[in-house]
Amino acid sequence: MTQAVAVTLLTGFLGSGKTTLLNHFLRHHADASVAILENEFGAANIDGTLLEGGSGVNVVELSNGCVCCSVRGEFRAALSDLLARRAAGELQFERLIVETTGLADPAPIIQTFFVEEGLRDALRLDAVITLADCEHIGRQLDEHPVAAAQLGFADRILLTKTDRVDEGTKQAAIGRIHGINAKAEILDIVQGQCPAALWLDLDAFSLSDELSLSAGLRIVRAGQQGFEAFAPLSARPRSWHDAIAAQLFEGGELDLKRIGAFMESCIAQHGNDMLRYKGVLAIAGEPRRLIVQGVHKVAGFDYGSPWGEEVPQSRLVIIGRYLPVDELRAGFLQTQE
Repeated sequence: MTQAVAVTLLTGFLGSGKTTLLNHFLRHHADASVAILENEFGAANIDGTLLEGGSGVNVVELSNGCVCCSVRGEFRAALSDLLARRAAGELQFERLIVETTGLADPAPIIQTFFVEEGLRDALRLDAVITLADCEHIGRQLDEHPVAAAQLGFADRILLTKTDRVDEGTKQAAIGRIHGINAKAEILDIVQGQCPAALWLDLDAFSLSDELSLSAGLRIVRAGQQGFEAFAPLSARPRSWHDAIAAQLFEGGELDLKRIGAFMESCIAQHGNDMLRYKGVLAIAGEPRRLIVQGVHKVAGFDYGSPWGEEVPQSRLVIIGRYLPVDELRAGFLQTQE
């Protein structure tokens, strides 16, 4: 069986630095065997002409509008065409990067890789990478709900243009981003200078045992690395009210039937508003961790590694909008043994 092609979804609001990041990658990986699916909102694709690709880089341009509005049309057809040309030997690429327009909602794009039967075996969504312009993200979140959705779906967030703002503006941006998505690690980068290993091959959609909340900002600079710890999410004062927010549910050992019914109810009633969710759950009488991960109403469950000497505990993170948090928290607690 042919190995699935890893796909990285690169998103972020207008001007956040997606093309700059791609060019930095291409300049430092001249032999990259990569296909880049570029999208521009409008009749002509400007960003595609700005890429500095080598002979192994295949750029496919979509210029009939936002890919999130073309999922069942041009976008799906472009993916199928890429795979067909690769199978025929016309194109050679070992990975695919999809760069969305800054106005795109990532949700339908992400779901394409799981629900389209002709694509899900040939393509493996590796991670969603979201860039955020530190100078303008506050205003973008105030005025454009899609900016929050882009952050909410992210597996890793690259904070750009921090060199253009004062410390207060930077901390306000970080606090707001972390409130929307407490699971994704945040990296502070300048001029797209981010090593490929920090945003490619993350395998973020696998049912892994790892479930961690971002504890700080990783500073990425040429020749140096740094780390700034965050204040706990609950201790940070909020001067905003974003519809999308990260919620953490914690408990001990859970009853399998009750947690199953709880998750089924959550997905049925609130799946459209649950952007991303992941849990590592302790099930009474079961030595292994139960892993759950999902995007909207597309969810996966599997058992992971045994707890061993570790005290079993359950943690579930839901990044969603307009959720009845108190009701869900009470329901989660009722699943305990």
